[in-house]
Amino acid sequence: MTTAFYPGSFDPMTNGHLDVLVQSLNVSAKVIVAIGIHPGKTPLFSFDERAELIRQSLREFLPGRADDISVVSFDNLVVDAARKHGASLLVRGLRDGTDLDYEMQMAGMNRQMAPDIQTVFLPAGTASRPITATLVRQIAAMGGDVSAFVPQAVFRALGARRTS
Repeated sequence: MTTAFYPGSFDPMTNGHLDVLVQSLNVSAKVIVAIGIHPGKTPLFSFDERAELIRQSLREFLPGRADDISVVSFDNLVVDAARKHGASLLVRGLRDGTDLDYEMQMAGMNRQMAPDIQTVFLPAGTASRPITATLVRQIAAMGGDVSAFVPQAVFRALGARRTS
């Protein structure tokens, strides 16, 4: 069974992330969503909150596949974390040509360090191409409506965060 490793910050999970996650489940029987933890950054949501939002989002969008993902954290090289969890595919989402240029460099470096792990690029759907977690955080912080950009579970969590 092929296991895919889908790394990112997911702070918060967006519809673009969800789109790539669903596509990942089309190419792999199991997907490990790997939340990168960076000690120098203060995330909007804790690891546990992000992990639960990812699980809730997939349960709401694709309930039959919710058990086919797991969520882990990592604070080392992506290829080392993927190898530790037995993944042979590294999933990267692409929104545009800028993403492709950067991701091609990363894929080349990762291939040098871990030739046993294959990088797979999955294109974002048209509706989710302009979405970034950074923009979602900024819009939400200014009271804007982000409901079109994030799964409902994330939208509810952002609303609760704003009112608390």
